[in-house]
Amino acid sequence: MDPGTEDVLDAVGPRLRALRRDRGITLADLAATTGVSESTLSRLESGQRRATLELLLPLARTYDVPLDDLVGAPRTGDPRIHLKPIERFGMIFVPLSRRPGGVHAFKMIIPARPAPLAPTLQTHEGFEWLYVLNGRLRLVLGERDLTLPPGEAAEFDTSMPHWLGSADGGVVELLILFGLQGVRAHVRPGVHPSAHGGSRK
Repeated sequence: MDPGTEDVLDAVGPRLRALRRDRGITLADLAATTGVSESTLSRLESGQRRATLELLLPLARTYDVPLDDLVGAPRTGDPRIHLKPIERFGMIFVPLSRRPGGVHAFKMIIPARPAPLAPTLQTHEGFEWLYVLNGRLRLVLGERDLTLPPGEAAEFDTSMPHWLGSADGGVVELLILFGLQGVRAHVRPGVHPSAHGGSRK
């Protein structure tokens, strides 16, 4: 086998383990979702099992990432970034960062509604930093009720009860940085906390 190919395959296991832990998913949960046995997934992550297309395809679907990201395929030289929006709780999150772990950046879009929603506060571990691009954002943070126009920013500990929504029912676009727990609370598949925007699953 070509040494370059060998290096790529050797890096797949650690990359899969880091991605699974970043998403807060157990091997048992992943096995149930993908149909791949827990022992096979464990051997794949430890490097005892070689990655195959048959194994990687269900993992790419579950993690909602391109197959190239799982194998660390080199970029083709095209500078364009192909962003795949994620819809959660009636809102749209566009991922702007790609690496597992650490702080994640998203563009968040709160769609227009006939009437503003009533706040439904939530808490989770981590922090959020946000910057309003367009529209008027209503930020409820504990007992404070704030309206942020375009160009304003806010940062807060998400262990404090909080809620984000439209102040006037119009579209709101903002940039958000999530700490690790914030990413899990907002965009991890299968998790439905009391959502920003007031939607509850």
